[in-house]
Amino acid sequence: MARSFNTTGPCVPGDHYMITAAERLPEVPALVAARKYFVLHAPRQTGKTTALQALAAELTTAGTQAAVVLSMEAGRPWPDDVGAATRAILTRARQTARVHLPPELRPPPWPDVWPEGLLSEAFAGWAQACPRPLVLFLDEVDALTGRTLLSVLGQLRDGYRDRPGGFPSAIALCGLRDVRDYRVTATDGQTRLSSPSPFNIKVTSLRLHDFTLDEVHELYSQHTAETGQTFTRQAVERAYDLTLGQPWLINALAYEIVDRMRILPAVPITTEHIDGAAERLTIARETHLDSLLERLHDPRVRRIIEPVLAGTQVRFNPFSDDLQYTIDLGLIRRTASAVEVANPIYRNVITRVLADGLFEGVLGAPQPHSFVLPDGRLDLDGLLQRFSDFWHRTEDLVDADQPYREVTPHITLLGYLDRAINGSGFVDREYGV
Repeated sequence: MARSFNTTGPCVPGDHYMITAAERLPEVPALVAARKYFVLHAPRQTGKTTALQALAAELTTAGTQAAVVLSMEAGRPWPDDVGAATRAILTRARQTARVHLPPELRPPPWPDVWPEGLLSEAFAGWAQACPRPLVLFLDEVDALTGRTLLSVLGQLRDGYRDRPGGFPSAIALCGLRDVRDYRVTATDGQTRLSSPSPFNIKVTSLRLHDFTLDEVHELYSQHTAETGQTFTRQAVERAYDLTLGQPWLINALAYEIVDRMRILPAVPITTEHIDGAAERLTIARETHLDSLLERLHDPRVRRIIEPVLAGTQVRFNPFSDDLQYTIDLGLIRRTASAVEVANPIYRNVITRVLADGLFEGVLGAPQPHSFVLPDGRLDLDGLLQRFSDFWHRTEDLVDADQPYREVTPHITLLGYLDRAINGSGFVDREYGV
C-alpha cells in the first residue's frame, strides 16, 4: 500500500510520509543516556507522539533501554480520584507495553498498595524487574488535573532518587503545555501550577519545532519518490509561507490536493493548487483548526490576540505568562520585532471564526456574487458603499455580543468580504492596517 499524508493521529512508518525522530528531537537521546527527567511540549498535532514512538522503538531495538510511550489521558475523567485515575492509566500502560515491548521487558503484575502510592510502586516494580534501564515517555500528562495531577507529579519526584535500578532511568512529561501551565483545580481551568516546583527534578523543557523549509521539501519529496508526482519549488515554498512549517497544516495541504482535490499523479502540484487547498481548509475548519480556535474564548488568549488583530502593542503584566501560554498553544509566535499570529492560515481562520454568526438574520448581509461586474472584476466601490451602509444600520446589533470589541469593525469587514466572494476569490488579511 502506498504511503499517504497523515492528518489524524500519530504517523505510522510504512503508512505515512514522515520526518525522522532524530531530525525532530536531536537532544532526546543524550538526555535519555544521561538518565535525565525532562519536559517536551508543543501545540497539538505537531508530531510529538509520532516522534516519541519512533524514538522509543529505536532505543528499544538498539538494546540499550526499554523505552515506551504511555498515554496518561486515561486518567482524565478522575481529577480528584487518584486511585481510579491511576488504575485507568496503568491498565492502558499494560496494553501499550504488550503491543510495543517484547515479553521480557513488559511490567510485572501491578502491586496492591494504597492509591496515592500506586503509580510510583508500579513504576518502581517495573524498573526493578526490567533487565534494561526503563525509559518512559508520559504523553498527554497535561490532560490530568486536580489532586490526580499533583499526586502523579509528586510520586515521580519521590521516585527520582531511586534511579536507575529502583525507578525509571529517564522520564519525559509530554503535552501541549510546559509544566508550569498544568492545571491543578478541576473546577477552575485557570488555576495553574504557576511554577514547575511539583516536578523540580526536570533538567530542561524542550519545545518541538515546526518543520523547516528543508523538512517540508523532504516530506513532499517522499511523495514524489513513490508516485512520480512532483511539487514545484514554488509550491513547496508557498506551502511553507502559508503555514510557517506547522506540521499538521503541511500534511493537510498535501492531503487536500492529493486525496480530496484528486490532482492526478501526472500533474505537477503548483502554487495554484496550494492556494486552493489552503482556502478549502480555511472554509472547512477541520478538527485541528476547530479545537485550536476554541481557545479564542480563553481570557488569557483574548488578552494577547485582540491587540494583535487591532495592530496595537501587546500589553501584559510582566509577572503574567499569558503570552508564553498563547505561544505554547501554537496560536502566536514571537519575532525579534513583533508578536503575531503563528501563520497566515491561522490568521485567516481566526477572523472567520470571530465573524461567525455576525450576519445571521441581519438585514443587508451580503449575497454571494452580488459585487461582481459584468467583466468578472470585483465592484470595489459598490462593495465599500454597501458595507458602509450595512455598518451604520447594524453597528449596535453587531457589536452587542462581540467579545473582541476592540476589533469588531475589522472582523465585520472581513466577514462581509468572505460572504461577498463566497469562495470565488481570496481575502488577503492584514491585521492592524
